[in-house]
Amino acid sequence: MSRTYNTIGSLTTLKSRLDENSIYDFKSLKEVIDFQSSFAISRQQLISQHKNQIEEEKNLLNVALKNLDAEIETQRQQTVQILTGEIDNLKQRFNISTNSIPTNLFRKITKGLKLWDYKRKIKQKEKKFESNVATTIKHLIDIHQEKSNRYQFITSNTDEAVKQSVYFPLSELERKKSIIDNLNSFIYGALGEQKVVKTLENLSDEYYLINDFDVSFSPAIYNKQENDYIKSVQIDHILVGPSGIFLIETKNWSEKSLENLSLGSPVQQIKRTSFVLFKLLNNEMSKYHLCLDKHHWGDKKISIRNLIVMTNTKPQEEFQYVKILTLNELLGYVNYFKPTFSSIEIKKIADFILSINEQKVIETR
Repeated sequence: MSRTYNTIGSLTTLKSRLDENSIYDFKSLKEVIDFQSSFAISRQQLISQHKNQIEEEKNLLNVALKNLDAEIETQRQQTVQILTGEIDNLKQRFNISTNSIPTNLFRKITKGLKLWDYKRKIKQKEKKFESNVATTIKHLIDIHQEKSNRYQFITSNTDEAVKQSVYFPLSELERKKSIIDNLNSFIYGALGEQKVVKTLENLSDEYYLINDFDVSFSPAIYNKQENDYIKSVQIDHILVGPSGIFLIETKNWSEKSLENLSLGSPVQQIKRTSFVLFKLLNNEMSKYHLCLDKHHWGDKKISIRNLIVMTNTKPQEEFQYVKILTLNELLGYVNYFKPTFSSIEIKKIADFILSINEQKVIETR
């Protein structure tokens, strides 16, 4: 199995875009694709779940209202009993005081005041009897009213109750779907790149597969032949093996995409990367030197083969300096070439490319 480094570029970009939109649900590309394909079912399941929740809430409210009715009546009776007892006690004490005969003027005056106070208290308690009863059960009445209003609303407006209940989770589900649909190009790209990686991993461990090679240059590298100032390059895969280096750009394009003039040319993209990598690997930049085993005739030249792997539809045309392959043709093409590098040299080349990729920005002065 080939030695693989780095996450594929489209998958990295996809994860980054999802993170930017606070979407952390998915742990793999398959989970994202499964979400898209099962969205309609998930949406309906969510609505059904909230329908069941509303129905369950209605049943619970019905039970709660009956329990509250009983609790209110019990509380009312207890309060009536307590208040009635207090009034009866005052009346009893009034009667006792009425029947007593004072022996002097001071006691007569005291008795009169006491009888007046008893009458006042009895009258006050009788006057406030209903309001005091109402006060003790007010909190239960308020709860009953709130639950009753909710029960009536659910019963009369079931569809609206479900709509309100499901609104926020459904909005979030639809938001995720919209964002993911706008990332379809990265999803398709990641699917294609995953297929290429799985295919190349069938090679022996002599091969090094470096995914998402992405570096910038300061200042830009000038390609005189193309009159092109190259500020950065990105390539999906670099395969380093016994027969040299394969630059691989993966495209999971439909036939319609092949004809789309707005899509950039992968041929130009891979040629720019090939130009830069050739200069780096063949010691044409003063700060970067790859020291391979010497041959008595001179320095070895590292060949770079440019491949575009089409995982869906392949164009009929052929292009200069770039080979267009289907996924099924990839391993046969790689294995076609004879080995020219030792395992030590292969590792040196792979380590050199990995070190460049880790720097991200290359000083070219």
